[in-house]
Amino acid sequence: MTTDAKILSALRQNPGGVSGAELAGQLGISRAAVWSRIEELRKVGFEIEADPHFGYRLRGEPDALLADDLLARLGKTKVIGRDIRVFGQTTSTNDVVEKLARDGVPEGVVVFAESQTRGRGRLGRKWMSPPRKGLWFSLLLRPAMRPQQTTQLTVASATALRRAILIHTNLNAEIKWPNDILIAGRKVAGILTELSAELDRVRHVIPGIGIDVNQDPSDFPPELRKLATSLRIEAGDKVSRAALAADVLRELDREYSRVCAGNFSEISEEWVEHCETIGRDVTVQIGDRKIRGRAESLDDEGALVLRTEHGRLQRITGGDVSVEK
Repeated sequence: MTTDAKILSALRQNPGGVSGAELAGQLGISRAAVWSRIEELRKVGFEIEADPHFGYRLRGEPDALLADDLLARLGKTKVIGRDIRVFGQTTSTNDVVEKLARDGVPEGVVVFAESQTRGRGRLGRKWMSPPRKGLWFSLLLRPAMRPQQTTQLTVASATALRRAILIHTNLNAEIKWPNDILIAGRKVAGILTELSAELDRVRHVIPGIGIDVNQDPSDFPPELRKLATSLRIEAGDKVSRAALAADVLRELDREYSRVCAGNFSEISEEWVEHCETIGRDVTVQIGDRKIRGRAESLDDEGALVLRTEHGRLQRITGGDVSVEK
C-alpha cells in the first residue's frame, strides 16, 4: 500500500482526527513529508481539515476513482485488488488487462477506467461507458483450471456483484444467466469473460465488468430506458462509486477464493437462489440456432442445464438467453 493510501486509511479509521506526529510515526516519515502528502491529496479533491487540537480530519472526497483511495478502502485481500490501476479513458479495460497478461503481470491486478471509447459486452455488443457515471473495470486471473470450467468464474462474478450491490445499497438484484444483473427486470450490470487457453490449461481469464451507478434516465438512449437502469435510479440517491468499487472487489476476492478452493457448489447454490432464469421457460439463441426449454439448474462447471421441449437435458455454455413471458 502506498503512503497516500495509508494516510487515507488512517483518516477513515480515525474520523475524530489523527495528528501529524501519529501519522509520521505510523508511516516512518517526517511530519513535513506527511504535510506534503496531505497537500497532494487536497489537490486531487480530498477535503482534509488540519486542526491544532484534533489533527487531520477527512471532511470530503472527490467523485473520482483514484488507485490510492481504492486501495485504502479495500484493505488486504487474498488476490483481487492487490494492484489497482485507474485510467481517465481507454478503449476497453479488457484490452488493457490483456496486454498486462501478455506482459506477465501477476494475477489480481484490477484496471478501472473513468470512461471507455470502445467498451463491449457479450456477442460484440457495445457497452456505453459515460465518464464518472459507472464502474468500468477488468480483472486479471490465472486460475489452475481447464477451459471448460471458466464459466464458474462468470457465475462467481455475478454472485459477487449481486451481493455487493445488496450490501452497499440494500437493493435486491437478480441474476440472468449467464452474465446480467437485473433490478426490477432492468439491466444494471454485466460481465464479459474473455480467456486465453490451451486445450487443457487456462493461461489467463479476464472478467470485464460494467455497473451503471449514477446515471439518470436521460443518460440512457430512448431505446434503452425500458431495458436498463442504474443504482441511483433504483435507490433514489447518488451512490459513492469508490465505496461501491471496494465492496465489489472484496466480494469478488471472496468468490474467487471459493472457486480456487474447489467450493463452486456453495456459489452455485447462492446463484440459483437469486437467478431469475432458473425454473423458467427460455429460448437460447446460439448463432442461427434456437433452443427452447426450461432452465433447470447449473452443472458442476457452471453451464446452464436446459430440459428441451423434447424432454432431453442439454448443457448450455453460451448464447443469448431470453426468458419467455
